[in-house]
Amino acid sequence: MPHLDELKNALPVAPLKLMVLDSAIELGNKVNDYLVDYRHREKNAYTNDPAFQGYVEDNYLFNFSTPRFNSGEGKAVLAETVRGKDLFILVDVCNHSLTYKMQGYVNHMSPDDHYQDLKRVIAATNGKAHRINVIMPFLYEGRQHRRSGRESLDCAYAFEELSNMGVSNFITFDAHDPRIQNAAPLTGFDNFTAHYQFTRALLRAEKDLILDKDHIIVISPDEGA
Repeated sequence: MPHLDELKNALPVAPLKLMVLDSAIELGNKVNDYLVDYRHREKNAYTNDPAFQGYVEDNYLFNFSTPRFNSGEGKAVLAETVRGKDLFILVDVCNHSLTYKMQGYVNHMSPDDHYQDLKRVIAATNGKAHRINVIMPFLYEGRQHRRSGRESLDCAYAFEELSNMGVSNFITFDAHDPRIQNAAPLTGFDNFTAHYQFTRALLRAEKDLILDKDHIIVISPDEGA
């Protein structure tokens, strides 16, 4: 267990809330369960301090919905107040398993649909949240980070757009090119590499796997990966 004394006794930015979109509900529930367990288990010297109000809760999930009309258009509806909250929005733009009805037909949600829902929930907060943080495990349009021809810069524009909407911090994993943060240099950008976590999960799943030059070969279909 890492040394967490400074973290435990640090003054929170604001009461924490997790706004988990349907695309990441399974991961969001695990994050929420971990936070509930950790904050109940790890006590600090300021637990009863008014400044720590809302620090220890039984649930950090924010209640909201993103319904859609028969035309395919959607909206975001908040079922509780977001005023003064330190909001963490979790979205998985690559979850194509979600569907919605449009003109009687079933449509699978694309990364563009997920990104639009993300903007809807940010817009619904209407500037009332104390701070907005976006956690996007797979970076939206991550390969459109630079122009090599007559093409769009979707990733750079999306990051700049979220920054202009009030997002303070953006968290992603293994971005294709972390220099995308240059599109909004005053916005926090954290890019976490998960090589160790991938290897650990692989070894836990495959008990007889041996990692040495005689038993394993790594094949990458993309030379840049």
